[in-house]
Amino acid sequence: MPRKSGPLRAAAEERNHLIHIRRLTQISLALSAEKNLDKLLEMIVREAMAYTNADGGTLYTMSDDETSLHFAIVQNDTLKIRMGGTGDRISWSPVMLRDAGDSPNESNVSACAAISGKVVNIPDVYDAEGFNFEGTRKFDGGTGYRSKSMLVVPMRDHENDIIGVLQLLNAVDPDSGNVIPFSSEAQQMTEALASLAAVALTNNRLIHDLEILLESFVAAIAAAIDEKSPYTGGHVRRVAKLSMAIAAKINGMEEGRFADVRFDKDSLKELRIAAWMHDVGKVTTPEYIVDKATKLEGLCNRIEHVKARMELMKKSHEIELLKAEYGDGTAIRQRKEFFDAGVDDDYSFLCKVNEGSEFLSDSLLTELEVVAKEKYNCPIVSEDEFDYLSIRKGTLSDRERFVINNHAAVTQKILSSLPFPKKLRNVPRYASAHHEKLDGTGYPLGLKEDQLPLQARIIALADIFEALTAKDRPYKRGNTLSEALKIMASMARDRHIDPELYNLFITERIYMDYAQEELSSAQIDL
Repeated sequence: MPRKSGPLRAAAEERNHLIHIRRLTQISLALSAEKNLDKLLEMIVREAMAYTNADGGTLYTMSDDETSLHFAIVQNDTLKIRMGGTGDRISWSPVMLRDAGDSPNESNVSACAAISGKVVNIPDVYDAEGFNFEGTRKFDGGTGYRSKSMLVVPMRDHENDIIGVLQLLNAVDPDSGNVIPFSSEAQQMTEALASLAAVALTNNRLIHDLEILLESFVAAIAAAIDEKSPYTGGHVRRVAKLSMAIAAKINGMEEGRFADVRFDKDSLKELRIAAWMHDVGKVTTPEYIVDKATKLEGLCNRIEHVKARMELMKKSHEIELLKAEYGDGTAIRQRKEFFDAGVDDDYSFLCKVNEGSEFLSDSLLTELEVVAKEKYNCPIVSEDEFDYLSIRKGTLSDRERFVINNHAAVTQKILSSLPFPKKLRNVPRYASAHHEKLDGTGYPLGLKEDQLPLQARIIALADIFEALTAKDRPYKRGNTLSEALKIMASMARDRHIDPELYNLFITERIYMDYAQEELSSAQIDL
């Protein structure tokens, strides 16, 4: 029998070793699959406790400035403590790595492990030398608990930096139920687990940091557009806000066309980024075109040139009257005042035409040609200025409108060049299609209904409503709600926007929630 005990023991140890390896592999897969940071942290502690049969576990994470350890997870089976992660909030102060005199805090066992990078294995904390366990004794005194064996393992990332500390408390003998020291095997396996956990934690943080970087990049681009044009900047923010409000309503629908539509967390993020980036192409659009308030506005406001010519013409007329010595002073003054009043009226007419707020009819165009070219001895506007004043609708020439419209194509070009991750791969498609129409008459690609995803239609509707009601545009007043909705109803009938989406916008009163936060009281007439 004694001769058989050796081989039997060896076989048993080998089986246990294989079980541990298999378990460690399973833990590694589970840690790699968990994407939620809070759940990941809890899993690290839970698996370490189960692996070593520990009664308690604490996970500390290193602060960004590497000066302290923060409590992330605290668990204890006997005391039924579940803190941090998805459990109760931890309000305990962090463990400082240096004391008030700026010396290494080696009296705290977790701080010591983080500073030295070495594992600390203590059979009984009450008998440990070199560490201060007054806080542990005080905790035990208040709870009736007896802290005894402790295993403290630093966690290193791929660059060998300490990113946290895993602390296990009171290993329990499964047969007797007594607290025992952590064995050397338990220590080795915990170090292996801590290494796996560090990789999983680092990957999770890296993904999180990349997402934050992307969100920050989007915000930075929006800020750049904001600096280029404060009107466009406000527009981008409001379109993103309204798009998300529409998506939220769709997620809550239980009947109708959108009853089966649900945007998950990733889809909402994709929509939000697309909405924030929908006008990124305007970074290449000259601001004097983006903010063009009048027909003659450009690098400078050329209506002032017209005004100067007309003032000069009045002075020239006055000089001619004086030279001709026409009648007495009263007669000269009367003729001057009559002429000046006519010039002023003509200038007012030109200013009105310059505003572009009304459609330029054939009769107005004829009157413009008479005033600008025929009425006076010399033309009071240049050919180029006349061409701009002759714009029938709005303030933009065909060339300028092409430049404005081209921003959608530039948006597609810019965003398509970026390596968006799989979950955000549709951002360029959604963002660049916000000027497409269901009937195929939109731009830049003339896409038709079956080619336009719901997300692009949402951004298009939000973009139009914001543009109609915006109160900060220099070239027009913001429409009232009734005016804006009347225009959009017509667009829905003509299938320029999604009729069912517009119906949701109306029936769920999404427009009113937006209006109360973004519009002036004078605009809210419904």
